[in-house]
Amino acid sequence: MKNYLPIYFALIFADFGCSAPQKSTDSKIPELSLEIIDSLDIQILGDPLITSVSASGDSFLFYDFASGDVLVSDSDGEVQSRFNKSGDTPDSYEFMMEAPGFVGEDQLAVVGMAGIFLYDKAGTMIKKISHPESLGGSGFMAFPGKSVETVDLNGKTYLLIRSSRGRDTYPAEQKYYDTFKHLELVDVNQGSAIEIIPFEQSSRFLDGMGYYESDFWPALETKEDKLYLALAGEPTLYQYSLSPEGASLDTLVQLTIPGFEGIQGTPRTEFAEGTVMLNGSTSSIQNIHLIGDKLILNYYGGISTKDNDALSALYDANKVEEADELYVKLDSQVSRGILVFDLKSLAFLGNLSLPKNANLESFASGGGYLWIQKNRSIEVEEDFLRVYKVNLTEK
Repeated sequence: MKNYLPIYFALIFADFGCSAPQKSTDSKIPELSLEIIDSLDIQILGDPLITSVSASGDSFLFYDFASGDVLVSDSDGEVQSRFNKSGDTPDSYEFMMEAPGFVGEDQLAVVGMAGIFLYDKAGTMIKKISHPESLGGSGFMAFPGKSVETVDLNGKTYLLIRSSRGRDTYPAEQKYYDTFKHLELVDVNQGSAIEIIPFEQSSRFLDGMGYYESDFWPALETKEDKLYLALAGEPTLYQYSLSPEGASLDTLVQLTIPGFEGIQGTPRTEFAEGTVMLNGSTSSIQNIHLIGDKLILNYYGGISTKDNDALSALYDANKVEEADELYVKLDSQVSRGILVFDLKSLAFLGNLSLPKNANLESFASGGGYLWIQKNRSIEVEEDFLRVYKVNLTEK
């Protein structure tokens, strides 16, 4: 790793159904900051994205969009293996639905149209788990650090993945929202799964409008038997208790997020059966991480509905270059950052900015640190990828 001098980026507990939480007034609340303490440099061309870091912080997973390869590196940036399982082979996941994530220290899981696959770090298939039923439509949105999640319950390993069951309905119908479940709890040993987490009664997604799948794309993290979850464009943090039989809601926290434009429902008449609609430019809670006794929520404020309509009009008129220039301009003005909470009480501790020279969409975590990918230079061709090792410090 490359060593760095410290660089700082300055900067509820709520019962179910209560009003929005206030920032804690405890005089012992720490002053928080992000500190780059090191970096991981990987010699690689292409378009790799960090997807997962092992719990120990010793191994790193990347997915390269240019080649479709999965890469595993160690903490020195040495690529230990590189493999591709998207082709026409018995151990192929086919079209990727969720990015690779570590299962323990020595295995990784990938979700694809062909099933749920476990491989060792060299790419040898260990196990294939069939989807619980035939799939409905499904999209794929890739963010740094967003991948298959795991949880240990009663001494057994489970995967948490997005549910893509068909349910014989689609977003134009009320049945879609009434029966929808966000996640599958997959028993790795048994090869079975149950679907969990419906839209809660207070959810804005039950307001009678239609919604893109990206509007409620789940961000989640687990600790012991607790699941922390947020649904993209809904500024609410949910805490659940997990068991092999399912999930029960413990509490929720209504969030106030700076510059969070919010999402607008879409008339249900605009949805067609058999299609999946995604929009990556609207407000979204991108990811959730746990670092020590802190919960970190990464957000993207989103491009306003008015500006999104202007973009759509340009693309519809085939003015692609003009639309791309406008998108870059609007995206650069979007509010981004992280909200920090006390993990035990869910009290709000602060809002921090991200490094300006890093990939601001999202990041990974592992080994007690955040791992934030540096954007490649647009002026000089680089044959390496740099990932910052970032510590959340407090005074």
